[in-house]
Amino acid sequence: MSIEVDYRFPPGIDAQRQAKVIAVGQTAGTWDERFAHREDSLKRHLAEVVSVETDEQGYSIARVRFPDLNVENDISSLLTMIFGKYSLAGAAKVVGVHLPQTYGRMPKVGITGIRERLGVRDRPLIMAIYKPALGLSAEDHAAILEQVADAGLDIIKDDEIMGDLAVAPTLKRLEACRRVLDEVKAKTGRTVLYAVNVTGTADKLIEKARLLVREGANALLLNVLTYGFSVLEALAADPEINVPIFAHPAFAGAMCASADTGLAYSVVLGTLMAHGGADAVLYPAHYGSLPFDPQEEQKIRDSLRSRNVFPVPSAGIHPGIVPKAIADYGKDVILNAGTGIMDHPDGAAAGVRAFFEALERLQNGRSFELETLPAGALRRAIEKWGKP
Repeated sequence: MSIEVDYRFPPGIDAQRQAKVIAVGQTAGTWDERFAHREDSLKRHLAEVVSVETDEQGYSIARVRFPDLNVENDISSLLTMIFGKYSLAGAAKVVGVHLPQTYGRMPKVGITGIRERLGVRDRPLIMAIYKPALGLSAEDHAAILEQVADAGLDIIKDDEIMGDLAVAPTLKRLEACRRVLDEVKAKTGRTVLYAVNVTGTADKLIEKARLLVREGANALLLNVLTYGFSVLEALAADPEINVPIFAHPAFAGAMCASADTGLAYSVVLGTLMAHGGADAVLYPAHYGSLPFDPQEEQKIRDSLRSRNVFPVPSAGIHPGIVPKAIADYGKDVILNAGTGIMDHPDGAAAGVRAFFEALERLQNGRSFELETLPAGALRRAIEKWGKP
C-alpha cells in the first residue's frame, strides 16, 4: 500500500523539481557509496513523483507517492512525513491526501452510533452551543440546557473557549447538566447529548476525559488542532472513553487560510479528522458567518461520510438556512447553531422549535417566504435572520 499526496505550487515555481525535493528530502534522503550495501533497503523508503499537471490559473499540482512503511499508522507521523520540514521551504500547499482505508482509526461511534444513542434515524440532528461563551455559572448552563432539552434539542456543546475555569469548572458544569439530562430521560425517554469540552496538558487530558465519562459525560468536545491529533487518536483508542468525540476546527485558519502555503481545509478537517478517530467534525458552512469555499465544504462532507463521521456545518447557522443545508446534506447532518438558537427573539427554546418547524415545513414542501409563514418560532427567526 502507498500514500499519495497532492501539492499545489504557484506560477513561477518549478513544480517537477520541488516535487522531487519532497520525494527525496521527506523520505530516505540521498546517500553515497558508504551506504551502497544498504541501497536496496534505502530505496524502499524513497517516495516518487507520480505526475505534475498545470491548471487554468497556472498553478501546478504535483502528486507524490510515499511508501506507507515510513509512517506509524497515525496522523502525527503522517504530517511529519508529507509536510514537516518542507513546510518551511516556501510556497507549496497540500491540497489532497489519499490514504488507504485501513490507515488511522475509524470512529468509535460515528453517524450510526450517534443516531442509535439518540434514537433518531430519519432526520437531521439539531445541536446548540452554550452562549454567552464565558461568564456563566454551572447552574446557568443547567438552566439553559433545561430550556432547549424540553424543546426537543438533540445535542448541546460547550463553546470551544470554555475550559476548566473557576467561573464554571468542568466537573461542576457536568454535574449540574447531568441532573437535567437524567430528568429529561426519566420524563420523556429521550437522550440528549452534552459534549463537554475536555482540556488540559497532555499528561492530564486523557485521564480527565476518563473521569468525565465515569461521571456521566455522554459526549466530548476536543479542540483537535490546538491539542494535537495524537490526543484525538488517544481518546478514540481508549476503551474507557466510549462516547462520541466532537472535533472542533479552532486554529484551522492558521493552517489552511493561505492560498499558497499550509494545508487545504478539506485535508485538515476532512481527511485527517476522518482518519484520526473523530465521530463528528465541526467546520464553517459556506452560507454561514465565516468565509468558506463551497467546494472545500463538499470535500469535507464527503471525506467524513466515507468513514461514518458526522458532518457538522457551523458558524452562522439559523433556521432560515435549513432548506439550503438539507439540499446540500440530506438527513445525515448535524445542524449546529449558537446564536441561531440562543439569540432567538423569544428565547432559546423557541430557537430550537424554529429549527423543527423549518424541518417540518421543508418535509411538507411549503414555502419559506415570510408572507407564507404563520405566527410562531420560525417566522420570528426568519424576521430576524432572513434566509441565505
